[in-house]
Amino acid sequence: MVMIKDNHILLAGSISEAVKQIKKKVSPMVKIEVEVSNLEELKEALECDVDIIMLDNMNLEDMKEAVKLVNGKVKLEASGNITLDNIREVALTGVDFISTGATIHSSKWLDISMRVEII
Repeated sequence: MVMIKDNHILLAGSISEAVKQIKKKVSPMVKIEVEVSNLEELKEALECDVDIIMLDNMNLEDMKEAVKLVNGKVKLEASGNITLDNIREVALTGVDFISTGATIHSSKWLDISMRVEII
């Protein structure tokens, strides 16, 4: 799988160009995911025949609108600013996948490393 993120899009000049460039380099069997941050970018990504579109840092209303616009044509992943407090509302927008770092960022870590000293 290939994920095309905002920095790749910036370097390529557009979502369309970034997808075009990656499709030249990978097998058609490789899934392509594109990160978008607004509905205009979503519309462009939809025209590129990608497998998954990541809705990055979108508010709930835009996510709901994205689900309507996509209408099942591709899978949608919600990401960014998703916490354990709002994950249910994000799920109710109708996205297919949710990714969050909240479980990692808010975890309390236990150091269980084993330090061995040879005397």
